[in-house]
Amino acid sequence: MWRLLRDRRLSAYKFRRQVPIENYILDFVCFDKRLVIEIDGSQHVESQRDAARDAVLSAEGFSIARYWNNDVLQQPTSVLEDILAKLAGR
Repeated sequence: MWRLLRDRRLSAYKFRRQVPIENYILDFVCFDKRLVIEIDGSQHVESQRDAARDAVLSAEGFSIARYWNNDVLQQPTSVLEDILAKLAGR
């Protein structure tokens, strides 16, 4: 995912990776649009920790988009289109 987002490759939006906020390390963040992107494996299914984390980030004004590892690997174009739609809506 970083290869697709870095260096403003996605419509000139600037992303940072592995960003510490509060007590969390976020996978990817676009600060201009306050969008957090998390890439998750199966251990995150119905995770209470993720729900608590999302609540903290939402209270800070962030929107969170979660994608499964398999989707990123098998359908990167669809994931990027979804991210672009979320960025445009913010």
